[in-house]
Amino acid sequence: MLESRELTLRGVPETSRTKGRIFLIRHARPVVPKKGYFSKAAASDYISAYDAAEVEQFVMEHEAIPYQEVRQVYCSTLIRSQLTARQIFGDEVELVVRHEFREFERRIFSLPLLRLPIRLWLVSARVLWMMGLNSQGIETFRQAKRRAREAASFLAQQAEDNPPVILVAHGLLNNFIRWYLQDLGWKSVIKEGSGFLSVTMLEKK
Repeated sequence: MLESRELTLRGVPETSRTKGRIFLIRHARPVVPKKGYFSKAAASDYISAYDAAEVEQFVMEHEAIPYQEVRQVYCSTLIRSQLTARQIFGDEVELVVRHEFREFERRIFSLPLLRLPIRLWLVSARVLWMMGLNSQGIETFRQAKRRAREAASFLAQQAEDNPPVILVAHGLLNNFIRWYLQDLGWKSVIKEGSGFLSVTMLEKK
């Protein structure tokens, strides 16, 4: 199925469309079934399938993104990030894959006898992880926030040296990177939420 999505910039002054910008883009929707009720084992398998899945085909045009100026795009080690970047920017753009741009990890907690909708499994797992109760064997919430802060500092430095900077990554990670960039003096000029293919654009104050 071809998803045609045209995203446009509204209300941004022409003077704001300058160099020194950082774009945070969330990946496209992964092609993975999620209907029905899942056991603990099936929910764990879902996470593995999600991380290995192809993404839906789409067409994305966004007036804020300077396509002609983009020579490289930062991505995570997860394939959905890289596939999305290829669809948006084409084969001529260099993809720079870095481990710090992967999504915050998830771990399904132990409730072996229950069958729940996958969204409930994922939300519960994330909430418990943020509370420090569900991080055995994976990165803790504190470690993940530190990684996001370091990623924000890296992108800010790259924006000083090699603008514009494009990151195609993940919803929760992108949100934390945006918050930490704002702490560093960057301003969110465009903020489209954290849905699939959402775009955030930041400029230095």
